[in-house]
Amino acid sequence: MTVIEGSVALVTGGRRGIGKALVEELLRRGAKKVYATARKPVPSPDGRIEVVPLDVTDDASVAALVAHARDVDLVFNNAGVLHSSPLLTADLDLVRDTFETNVIGPLRIAQAFAPVLAARGGGAVVDMHSLLSWGAGAGAYGASKAALWSLTNSLRIELAAQGTQVVGVHLGFADTEMVAALPVEKIAAADVARIVLDGVERGDAEVLVDDATRAVKAALSGPVEGLAVLGRN
Repeated sequence: MTVIEGSVALVTGGRRGIGKALVEELLRRGAKKVYATARKPVPSPDGRIEVVPLDVTDDASVAALVAHARDVDLVFNNAGVLHSSPLLTADLDLVRDTFETNVIGPLRIAQAFAPVLAARGGGAVVDMHSLLSWGAGAGAYGASKAALWSLTNSLRIELAAQGTQVVGVHLGFADTEMVAALPVEKIAAADVARIVLDGVERGDAEVLVDDATRAVKAALSGPVEGLAVLGRN
């Protein structure tokens, strides 16, 4: 179980979408300070929010952040990219960028902040996945989320000795700018944040935000054809 009240949190990609909603919900639950990262930071009028620069694909950027934010108790790996393209015709530079941002980026953050969390009693790392971690048909984005899921499960084992809770969050489509053009049912970002933090406070290892996600995970025990949640792209 992780206590949010009185904590200091870091939310990557914390200025829009789910990240922004997580920042707001953390403060509502009593976090005393939240570092919200952005590639181009603009200061917040709320003194409890410190907007800091971060490019998760850049080693120096991550090193500068961890040197500055030595008081972090909770880490939310939320930053990500979505380049929509079938795998067979995908620009491989965009595929590399997808994995560098969605997989290597969270690992950089976890490696950098693990000693900080250990020094502060353990804390938590929360990785934002997707139902597409298990579903087929989402190109490089889905593949990157599958890789992040595996990475998170391994980090949970490695960080257990220092008392760090590791939470994997899976959801369908939140109502954010990233998927604004997709004609699918979406969940409000504020509802995602509430459900995620409920799970963090309970001590959950995994949070399945919605019914669609629970259905896709259940399909893992069946034939692989049942995992084509987006059909052919």
